[in-house]
Amino acid sequence: MSLTAGTIVTLRVAREVSPYGYFLTDEESEVLLHYTELVGKKPKMNDEVEVFIFYDSEDRIAATMKRPKLLLGEMARLKVADVHPRLGCFLDFGLGRQLLLPISELPEKVEFRPLPGDEVHVVLGHDKAGRLLARTAGEDELGPFVFEAPQSWRNQWVEGWVTKSLQMGSFVLVDGGVVGFGVYGLIPAPERVRPLRLGERVSARVTFIREDGRVNLSMAKLKQEGRLEDADRILAFLKERPGGGMPYSDETPADTVKQRFGISKSAFKRALGKLMRDGLITQKGSWTYLADPAKADDAGSDAAASAKPSEE
Repeated sequence: MSLTAGTIVTLRVAREVSPYGYFLTDEESEVLLHYTELVGKKPKMNDEVEVFIFYDSEDRIAATMKRPKLLLGEMARLKVADVHPRLGCFLDFGLGRQLLLPISELPEKVEFRPLPGDEVHVVLGHDKAGRLLARTAGEDELGPFVFEAPQSWRNQWVEGWVTKSLQMGSFVLVDGGVVGFGVYGLIPAPERVRPLRLGERVSARVTFIREDGRVNLSMAKLKQEGRLEDADRILAFLKERPGGGMPYSDETPADTVKQRFGISKSAFKRALGKLMRDGLITQKGSWTYLADPAKADDAGSDAAASAKPSEE
């Protein structure tokens, strides 16, 4: 039998070589179980021990009695421990050493790539030399584990992990809780309030449940809820501006609105419309002004009072 990295095998203790450890054998080849890789009692000659096979830092086949977070061909969600700009991400593998997720497995755009602390769904595999590495889990690996979203999820806020992030949108594995592994969903690019990284934890609202049980998601609140929050944000911004004016209006380009306020052009226009109906702002050309600073202050006080919990 051949010793394959990423597998758990039972081997016989052939001999002890101090100060290194024990050489184990499958009767065809030998592998070193270093003293630092022992768990529990020290084995004796001819004992059979169950070990995990991997390559050490010097690319030598080695054994450990410690258990990794996944085996060859298995999928798991692993935390990003470190990032290398040319090599990729290093993942916490559970053995006191890290597993490489090559840069070829990461999104092309840097802003979509994971940062330390993110958690990526990966499958354990081999490189051409047989050494262990991770590859990003895709729909083929995630598909068998997900379930169809119930209709009761419509307009509910859910949380999940970004499994793929592209220019057109971000795919998310929504938490399944006690129901199951999770639900597969998509946040289209217009429904993202910012770029989402692979492996990032995200909160989003279910906007549509497809026939196949997958969901469409949005990071934006319902229009009626978002309009109030956006209006308050714009009003606060105007109060801090010299003269109570800003160079933004209905005519401002969508990308400028997104960059400055973090909302869509349509949401921006809805918020402005509310403020104008309330008599709080006016527009002159491409500028927006406070109509009456005192009235704006009163509106802000009323909003704060309504948001304050009752003491009764």
